[in-house]
Amino acid sequence: MQSLTEKVVIITGAGSGIGKAAAAAFAARGARVVLVGRRQAVLDKVVAELSASLQSGQNDLNSHNSQNVKSDFNTKNRRPGQLWAFAADIARRSEVNALIGWAIGEFGRVDILVNNAGSASRTLNARWIEEEEWDQVQEVNLKAVFLLTQAVLPGMLSQQNGTIITVSSLAALRPNLLGGAAYGAAKAGVRNFMTYLHNTFRNEGIRSTSILPGEVNTPIMDNRANPPDVHIRENMVQPEDVAEAILLCASLPSRTVIEELIVAPTYQRDISGDLEVSRWKNAPPSCQAEREKSR
Repeated sequence: MQSLTEKVVIITGAGSGIGKAAAAAFAARGARVVLVGRRQAVLDKVVAELSASLQSGQNDLNSHNSQNVKSDFNTKNRRPGQLWAFAADIARRSEVNALIGWAIGEFGRVDILVNNAGSASRTLNARWIEEEEWDQVQEVNLKAVFLLTQAVLPGMLSQQNGTIITVSSLAALRPNLLGGAAYGAAKAGVRNFMTYLHNTFRNEGIRSTSILPGEVNTPIMDNRANPPDVHIRENMVQPEDVAEAILLCASLPSRTVIEELIVAPTYQRDISGDLEVSRWKNAPPSCQAEREKSR
Protein backbone atom coordinates (compact mmCIF):
# COMPACT_ATOMS: atom_id res chain seq x y z
CA MET A 1 0.00 0.00 0.00
CA GLN A 2 1.09 3.56 -0.70
CA SER A 3 1.89 5.69 2.32
CA LEU A 4 -0.68 8.36 3.10
CA THR A 5 1.57 10.19 5.54
CA GLU A 6 1.50 13.95 4.84
CA LYS A 7 -0.88 13.49 1.91
CA VAL A 8 -3.31 16.41 1.62
CA VAL A 9 -6.88 15.16 1.55
CA ILE A 10 -10.08 17.18 1.12
CA ILE A 11 -13.31 15.45 2.13
CA THR A 12 -16.73 16.99 1.54
CA GLY A 13 -19.78 16.13 3.59
CA ALA A 14 -17.40 15.43 6.46
CA GLY A 15 -19.61 16.47 9.36
CA SER A 16 -21.15 13.03 9.81
CA GLY A 17 -21.58 9.59 8.32
CA ILE A 18 -19.24 8.41 5.58
CA GLY A 19 -17.30 11.69 5.42
CA LYS A 20 -16.54 11.69 9.13
CA ALA A 21 -15.51 8.03 9.05
CA ALA A 22 -13.27 8.65 6.04
CA ALA A 23 -11.63 11.64 7.75
CA ALA A 24 -10.85 9.48 10.78
CA ALA A 25 -9.41 6.73 8.58
CA PHE A 26 -7.15 9.06 6.58
CA ALA A 27 -5.92 10.87 9.68
CA ALA A 28 -5.12 7.55 11.33
CA ARG A 29 -2.85 6.83 8.37
CA GLY A 30 -0.98 10.11 8.82
CA ALA A 31 -2.71 12.29 6.23
CA ARG A 32 -3.46 15.99 6.52
CA VAL A 33 -7.24 16.10 6.24
CA VAL A 34 -9.50 19.04 5.49
CA LEU A 35 -13.11 18.43 6.53
CA VAL A 36 -15.61 20.39 4.45
CA GLY A 37 -19.28 21.01 5.15
CA ARG A 38 -21.84 23.77 5.42
CA ARG A 39 -21.67 24.41 9.19
CA GLN A 40 -18.42 25.51 10.81
CA ALA A 41 -19.52 24.65 14.34
CA VAL A 42 -20.34 21.07 13.38
CA LEU A 43 -17.01 20.65 11.60
CA ASP A 44 -15.07 22.14 14.51
CA LYS A 45 -16.72 19.67 16.88
CA VAL A 46 -15.85 16.72 14.62
CA VAL A 47 -12.24 17.88 14.25
CA ALA A 48 -11.90 18.18 18.03
CA GLU A 49 -13.41 14.72 18.55
CA LEU A 50 -11.26 13.01 15.94
CA SER A 51 -8.09 14.81 17.04
CA ALA A 52 -8.63 13.70 20.64
CA SER A 53 -9.23 10.13 19.47
CA LEU A 54 -6.05 10.18 17.38
CA GLN A 55 -4.00 11.47 20.30
CA SER A 56 -5.44 8.86 22.63
CA GLY A 57 -4.74 6.12 20.11
CA GLN A 58 -1.17 7.30 19.65
CA ASN A 59 -0.56 7.32 23.39
CA ASP A 60 -1.88 3.77 23.62
CA LEU A 61 0.34 2.74 20.70
CA ASN A 62 3.43 4.29 22.25
CA SER A 63 2.71 2.55 25.55
CA HIS A 64 2.29 -0.78 23.79
CA ASN A 65 5.50 -0.36 21.79
CA SER A 66 7.52 0.53 24.87
CA GLN A 67 6.58 -2.87 26.30
CA ASN A 68 6.98 -4.81 23.04
CA VAL A 69 10.23 -4.08 21.25
CA LYS A 70 9.38 -6.63 18.54
CA SER A 71 6.32 -4.73 17.37
CA ASP A 72 5.82 -4.22 13.62
CA PHE A 73 8.01 -1.44 12.13
CA ASN A 74 5.18 0.27 10.26
CA THR A 75 2.95 0.28 13.33
CA LYS A 76 5.77 1.42 15.60
CA ASN A 77 6.57 4.40 13.37
CA ARG A 78 3.04 5.41 12.48
CA ARG A 79 2.31 9.07 13.07
CA PRO A 80 -1.21 10.42 13.42
CA GLY A 81 -2.36 12.95 10.87
CA GLN A 82 -3.87 16.37 11.39
CA LEU A 83 -7.33 17.72 10.73
CA TRP A 84 -8.74 21.10 9.69
CA ALA A 85 -12.31 22.35 9.27
CA PHE A 86 -13.41 24.56 6.38
CA ALA A 87 -17.05 25.59 5.96
CA ALA A 88 -18.16 26.15 2.37
CA ASP A 89 -21.16 25.89 0.10
CA ILE A 90 -19.58 23.64 -2.51
CA ALA A 91 -22.31 24.36 -5.05
CA ARG A 92 -20.93 27.92 -5.34
CA ARG A 93 -17.83 28.45 -7.47
CA SER A 94 -16.55 31.36 -5.37
CA GLU A 95 -16.61 29.27 -2.18
CA VAL A 96 -15.03 26.26 -3.89
CA ASN A 97 -12.23 28.45 -5.23
CA ALA A 98 -11.73 29.92 -1.76
CA LEU A 99 -11.47 26.42 -0.28
CA ILE A 100 -8.97 25.10 -2.82
CA GLY A 101 -7.00 28.36 -2.80
CA TRP A 102 -6.70 28.14 0.98
CA ALA A 103 -5.61 24.49 0.85
CA ILE A 104 -2.93 25.18 -1.75
CA GLY A 105 -1.74 28.22 0.16
CA GLU A 106 -1.62 26.22 3.40
CA PHE A 107 -0.16 22.93 2.13
CA GLY A 108 1.16 23.64 -1.36
CA ARG A 109 -1.02 21.06 -3.09
CA VAL A 110 -4.07 18.78 -2.94
CA ASP A 111 -3.30 15.08 -3.34
CA ILE A 112 -6.69 13.47 -2.82
CA LEU A 113 -10.21 14.83 -3.28
CA VAL A 114 -13.07 12.82 -1.79
CA ASN A 115 -16.43 14.03 -3.11
CA ASN A 116 -18.78 12.65 -0.48
CA ALA A 117 -21.39 15.37 0.12
CA GLY A 118 -24.85 14.30 -0.93
CA SER A 119 -28.45 15.37 -0.68
CA ALA A 120 -31.75 13.71 -1.53
CA SER A 121 -35.07 15.37 -2.25
CA ARG A 122 -38.05 15.28 0.09
CA THR A 123 -40.32 14.41 -2.84
CA LEU A 124 -39.27 11.14 -4.44
CA ASN A 125 -41.78 10.58 -7.22
CA ALA A 126 -40.98 12.31 -10.54
CA ARG A 127 -44.70 13.14 -10.84
CA TRP A 128 -44.65 15.56 -7.93
CA ILE A 129 -41.14 16.96 -7.50
CA GLU A 130 -40.79 20.71 -8.02
CA GLU A 131 -38.14 22.16 -10.32
CA GLU A 132 -36.42 24.01 -7.47
CA GLU A 133 -36.04 20.82 -5.44
CA TRP A 134 -34.73 18.92 -8.47
CA ASP A 135 -32.13 21.63 -9.09
CA GLN A 136 -30.98 21.62 -5.47
CA VAL A 137 -30.26 17.89 -5.59
CA GLN A 138 -28.30 18.24 -8.83
CA GLU A 139 -26.27 21.11 -7.40
CA VAL A 140 -25.06 19.22 -4.33
CA ASN A 141 -24.56 15.80 -5.91
CA LEU A 142 -23.33 16.72 -9.39
CA LYS A 143 -22.48 20.38 -9.90
CA ALA A 144 -20.39 20.55 -6.73
CA VAL A 145 -18.30 17.57 -7.86
CA PHE A 146 -17.64 19.32 -11.17
CA LEU A 147 -16.65 22.59 -9.45
CA LEU A 148 -14.32 20.91 -6.98
CA THR A 149 -12.74 18.73 -9.65
CA GLN A 150 -12.17 21.69 -11.94
CA ALA A 151 -10.54 23.57 -9.07
CA VAL A 152 -8.07 20.80 -8.11
CA LEU A 153 -7.24 19.55 -11.61
CA PRO A 154 -4.65 22.19 -12.57
CA GLY A 155 -2.50 21.41 -9.54
CA MET A 156 -2.87 17.66 -9.92
CA LEU A 157 -1.98 17.83 -13.61
CA SER A 158 1.01 20.02 -12.82
CA GLN A 159 2.37 17.42 -10.38
CA GLN A 160 1.25 14.56 -12.67
CA ASN A 161 -0.38 12.90 -9.70
CA GLY A 162 -3.74 13.06 -7.98
CA THR A 163 -6.70 10.97 -6.86
CA ILE A 164 -10.35 11.96 -7.16
CA ILE A 165 -12.81 9.65 -5.42
CA THR A 166 -16.53 10.29 -5.64
CA VAL A 167 -19.12 8.57 -3.51
CA SER A 168 -21.93 7.96 -5.99
CA SER A 169 -24.65 5.45 -5.13
CA LEU A 170 -26.07 2.12 -6.20
CA ALA A 171 -29.05 4.30 -7.18
CA ALA A 172 -26.96 5.27 -10.22
CA LEU A 173 -27.37 1.69 -11.47
CA ARG A 174 -30.64 0.67 -9.82
CA PRO A 175 -32.72 3.82 -9.42
CA ASN A 176 -35.98 3.60 -7.51
CA LEU A 177 -38.28 5.50 -5.20
CA LEU A 178 -36.12 5.02 -2.10
CA GLY A 179 -33.60 7.60 -3.23
CA GLY A 180 -35.97 9.29 -5.61
CA ALA A 181 -35.85 10.47 -9.21
CA ALA A 182 -33.57 13.48 -8.66
CA TYR A 183 -31.04 11.62 -6.51
CA GLY A 184 -30.71 8.66 -8.88
CA ALA A 185 -30.25 10.94 -11.88
CA ALA A 186 -27.59 13.03 -10.10
CA LYS A 187 -25.66 9.97 -8.92
CA ALA A 188 -25.75 8.50 -12.43
CA GLY A 189 -24.45 11.79 -13.76
CA VAL A 190 -21.55 11.94 -11.32
CA ARG A 191 -20.65 8.32 -12.10
CA ASN A 192 -20.51 9.27 -15.77
CA PHE A 193 -18.33 12.29 -14.94
CA MET A 194 -15.83 10.15 -13.03
CA THR A 195 -15.59 7.81 -16.03
CA TYR A 196 -14.96 10.82 -18.26
CA LEU A 197 -12.13 11.96 -15.96
CA HIS A 198 -10.60 8.49 -15.99
CA ASN A 199 -10.71 8.22 -19.78
CA THR A 200 -9.37 11.75 -20.29
CA PHE A 201 -6.64 12.18 -17.65
CA ARG A 202 -5.42 8.70 -16.69
CA ASN A 203 -2.24 9.10 -18.75
CA GLU A 204 -1.50 12.34 -16.92
CA GLY A 205 -1.33 10.70 -13.51
CA ILE A 206 -4.92 11.32 -12.41
CA ARG A 207 -6.87 8.47 -10.82
CA SER A 208 -10.66 8.82 -10.85
CA THR A 209 -12.89 6.45 -8.92
CA SER A 210 -16.61 6.02 -8.33
CA ILE A 211 -17.75 4.22 -5.21
CA LEU A 212 -21.34 3.03 -5.35
CA PRO A 213 -22.69 2.15 -1.90
CA GLY A 214 -26.01 0.48 -1.31
CA GLU A 215 -28.00 1.46 1.77
CA VAL A 216 -25.67 2.97 4.36
CA ASN A 217 -26.61 3.57 7.98
CA THR A 218 -26.12 7.34 8.02
CA PRO A 219 -28.30 10.21 9.32
CA ILE A 220 -29.88 10.50 5.85
CA MET A 221 -31.94 7.43 6.78
CA ASP A 222 -33.85 9.60 9.24
CA ASN A 223 -35.21 11.58 6.28
CA ARG A 224 -36.53 8.56 4.38
CA ALA A 225 -40.26 8.44 3.65
CA ASN A 226 -40.35 5.34 5.86
CA PRO A 227 -37.27 5.54 8.16
CA PRO A 228 -35.94 2.02 8.83
CA ASP A 229 -35.76 0.86 12.42
CA VAL A 230 -32.61 -0.01 14.35
CA HIS A 231 -32.39 -3.73 13.58
CA ILE A 232 -32.72 -3.03 9.83
CA ARG A 233 -29.97 -0.40 10.00
CA GLU A 234 -27.65 -2.83 11.74
CA ASN A 235 -27.68 -5.01 8.61
CA MET A 236 -26.91 -2.10 6.30
CA VAL A 237 -23.47 -1.04 5.15
CA GLN A 238 -21.93 1.10 7.90
CA PRO A 239 -20.09 4.40 7.29
CA GLU A 240 -16.80 2.80 8.37
CA ASP A 241 -17.24 0.14 5.67
CA VAL A 242 -17.39 2.76 2.92
CA ALA A 243 -14.50 4.65 4.53
CA GLU A 244 -12.38 1.49 4.25
CA ALA A 245 -13.26 1.26 0.56
CA ILE A 246 -12.27 4.91 0.06
CA LEU A 247 -8.98 4.31 1.87
CA LEU A 248 -8.26 1.28 -0.32
CA CYS A 249 -8.77 3.28 -3.52
CA ALA A 250 -6.55 6.10 -2.24
CA SER A 251 -3.74 3.97 -0.85
CA LEU A 252 -3.08 1.60 -3.72
CA PRO A 253 0.18 2.37 -5.58
CA SER A 254 -0.23 5.23 -8.04
CA ARG A 255 0.25 2.79 -10.92
CA THR A 256 -3.10 1.21 -10.02
CA VAL A 257 -6.63 2.63 -10.09
CA ILE A 258 -9.96 1.17 -9.02
CA GLU A 259 -12.28 2.65 -11.60
CA GLU A 260 -15.49 1.66 -9.86
CA LEU A 261 -16.38 -0.15 -6.65
CA ILE A 262 -19.80 -1.35 -5.44
CA VAL A 263 -20.22 -1.67 -1.68
CA ALA A 264 -23.55 -3.30 -0.86
CA PRO A 265 -25.22 -4.97 2.12
CA THR A 266 -24.87 -8.73 2.13
CA TYR A 267 -28.46 -9.08 3.40
CA GLN A 268 -31.13 -8.07 0.87
CA ARG A 269 -34.16 -6.72 2.67
CA ASP A 270 -37.75 -6.39 1.47
CA ILE A 271 -38.26 -2.75 0.44
CA SER A 272 -41.69 -3.13 -1.16
CA GLY A 273 -43.46 -1.33 1.69
CA ASP A 274 -40.90 1.48 1.67
CA LEU A 275 -41.35 1.96 -2.06
CA GLU A 276 -45.10 2.34 -1.71
CA VAL A 277 -44.76 4.92 1.05
CA SER A 278 -42.15 6.78 -0.99
CA ARG A 279 -44.40 6.79 -4.06
CA TRP A 280 -46.94 9.02 -2.36
CA LYS A 281 -44.74 11.24 -0.22
CA ASN A 282 -45.65 14.91 -0.84
CA ALA A 283 -48.29 13.95 -3.41
CA PRO A 284 -50.86 16.72 -3.91
CA PRO A 285 -54.18 16.38 -2.04
CA SER A 286 -55.97 15.96 -5.37
CA CYS A 287 -54.33 12.53 -5.70
CA GLN A 288 -55.78 11.20 -2.45
CA ALA A 289 -58.47 9.20 -4.24
CA GLU A 290 -55.87 7.65 -6.54
CA ARG A 291 -53.73 6.76 -3.54
CA GLU A 292 -56.63 5.07 -1.75
CA LYS A 293 -57.46 3.11 -4.88
CA SER A 294 -53.89 1.79 -5.11
CA ARG A 295 -53.98 0.26 -1.61
